[in-house]
Amino acid sequence: MMPGYLLILGALVGLPAIAGEPARPAAVLPTPSAAVAPAPAAAQPAAAATKQAERQEIRAQLSPRRYTTLAAEIGAKVNRLPIPEGGSFKQGQQLVAFDCSVQQAQLNKARAALFGADKTYSANKRLVELGSVGKVEMDVSAAEVGKNRAEVESMAAILAKCNVGAPFAGRVAEQKVREQQYVQPGQALLEIIDDSVLELEFIAPSRWLAWLKMGHGFQVKIDETNKSYPAKVLRIGAKVDPVSQSVKIAAAIDGKFPELIAGMSGKVLLAPPPGQ
Repeated sequence: MMPGYLLILGALVGLPAIAGEPARPAAVLPTPSAAVAPAPAAAQPAAAATKQAERQEIRAQLSPRRYTTLAAEIGAKVNRLPIPEGGSFKQGQQLVAFDCSVQQAQLNKARAALFGADKTYSANKRLVELGSVGKVEMDVSAAEVGKNRAEVESMAAILAKCNVGAPFAGRVAEQKVREQQYVQPGQALLEIIDDSVLELEFIAPSRWLAWLKMGHGFQVKIDETNKSYPAKVLRIGAKVDPVSQSVKIAAAIDGKFPELIAGMSGKVLLAPPPGQ
């Protein structure tokens, strides 16, 4: 038998191909086995997911209690803006003064016309009693008095709009016009805010409604000052968002802190009590 044939046969049956060499075991091929699918990851319990959401940072921004934009009700030239941007004012204090010399002259004219019409009516009334003037003339003069009185009231109402007063106490956030500028009816003049109470709104998990009530106190850390301030819940949203399972909460800074101004933002330090 050929030596090459013995070498191949020995490799196949595990016999030594060469005398004196120990037999090498035949290679064992792995048998195919069914693929084992990895076990699916356990679904996170709903309660654990909710707790994770509650641990997320809740942000809020300070906003004024009230704010509005004052607009011109007449067409006139701005005469004075007594309160500068950032300045404080009291309720009823003058914020804008218009040059209303034309409107004042028209009011004076309407008053003079009313005075003349009233004199004519009084004279006609006396003449009617004497039988010198008919009833029609007296009625016409009475109508003229009413017409001129309405004109006086109209001009007085226009003249009253020449001074814009503050609807509430607060501060001027922005001046949108300048002195000696002519404005049209409806044009924005000032943005004003009432910062006597600074409010903040944030979104909270709806399951907090089990323990979060109006008046609940907590802390809010403001980024700009790097300090924490007391706050309390003012209002709770009227409905829950069914998709995010959240509700809107309105709160207010509890106290006066001069360094806080509207527009600042921070982190709400609010968490469920133990056991919730």
